Amino acid sequence: MRLDSGSIGSFCIGALRPRLFLMLFGMIAGLLSVMVFPAVSMADGGAVIDKADTAWLLISTALVMFMTPGLAVFYAGMARRKNVLSTMMQSFFIFCLITIEWVIFGYSLSFGPDIGGIIGGLDFIGLSGVGVEPKGTIPHLLFMSFQGMFAAITVALITGAFAERIKFSVVVIFSLLWAVIVYYPLAHWVWGGGWLQKIGVLDFAGGIVVHISCGVSALVAAIMVGRRRGYQKELMAPHNLTLTAIGMGILWFGWFGFNAGSALVSDGGAVMAFVTTNTAAAAGTLTWTFIEWKHRGKPTMLGAMSGAVAGLGSITPAAGFVTPLPAIAIGVAGSVLCYIAVTMLKPRLGYDDTLDVFGIHGVAGTWGTLATGLFASIGATGLFYGNPAQLGKQAFGAVVTAILAGLGTYLILKVLDMTMGLRVTTEEEIQGLDLTQHEESGYTM
Repeated sequence: MRLDSGSIGSFCIGALRPRLFLMLFGMIAGLLSVMVFPAVSMADGGAVIDKADTAWLLISTALVMFMTPGLAVFYAGMARRKNVLSTMMQSFFIFCLITIEWVIFGYSLSFGPDIGGIIGGLDFIGLSGVGVEPKGTIPHLLFMSFQGMFAAITVALITGAFAERIKFSVVVIFSLLWAVIVYYPLAHWVWGGGWLQKIGVLDFAGGIVVHISCGVSALVAAIMVGRRRGYQKELMAPHNLTLTAIGMGILWFGWFGFNAGSALVSDGGAVMAFVTTNTAAAAGTLTWTFIEWKHRGKPTMLGAMSGAVAGLGSITPAAGFVTPLPAIAIGVAGSVLCYIAVTMLKPRLGYDDTLDVFGIHGVAGTWGTLATGLFASIGATGLFYGNPAQLGKQAFGAVVTAILAGLGTYLILKVLDMTMGLRVTTEEEIQGLDLTQHEESGYTM
């Protein structure tokens, strides 16, 4: 057969067409893999950064950050109108204060190389050696930032115990010292490779590190600072529960980052923590509402919000270790216990924990820590799944935390009382902390 130039060209194109098709298909597939599938960055040790995990932790970090201004609004609505801005200022300022302390040395003390199971070393001081290299499947800097949000809100939570009567200067110094003496060692013990973690104490997202520590510290602080002038004699009702409701919405929203984000990856474990968090919060809300309805004759929005926080605090240590049905039980029991602590125990003992930090966070965190030892079935097992030893470990961790937080808070406030004095004067308290501590007013009408 004779082949002319045209037929030769057609023959060559026809022969090359399958190869060209395969090359084009490979290029398209490569582009799609970059756009659709999570890309990874390799490190010298073989660790990788997963884009999906990084995106989730960036969102979770922002969610937990949002909780602190949410807490400021939540607390401010429950204060009296003459103290609304001073109450908000404490949370807002503490967030900034602890953020800087965390960057300078707090992260290193919490998550630096372990020293005897007690504290982290100073290898990461000033974030030296903390960059975008992988820590697990996320950048090290992102892990640092996520954990820093926990430190900030934990300190801010304590301020609800002594709201409306403490000097702002004392709040500043107390916050710096409390983080160093209580929070950073405790975070290392439980999450940073310390001795409680080594013996198997479980705390998924902060029942021990956050809620027990701040709750017990709040109780000690409320007793040491003393009652507000006119406590149990004058009406001290919340001045704006609408503000509190807005703050509660922010807190519930942010808690998904708090608990589900603590999985540190975007996977089924994060999903389970997300679902158990929401389930326990709903169970706590319903429980408190129905108990109050039966006990006092009327359900209140303040009570419903208190139940939500009780459920959220109770599920926090267990969020990733349990399934949704146990989460309901944890939320219900946590709400019952917190209701008893706030409405019965507190009036009987007579201490003035202004915004019930101990009665809700402390009690809920303790119950949730023990409940983890009962209901854990994912990644660990508790008493109801054949491991009674876990309950003992959880109880031990709760007791150790209470001792550290209580003793540390007492020593700090004792020194500050001797050197600075804890309370504002009687005249300043009557006038309100907004004017006397900050020379401004929340309302100008």
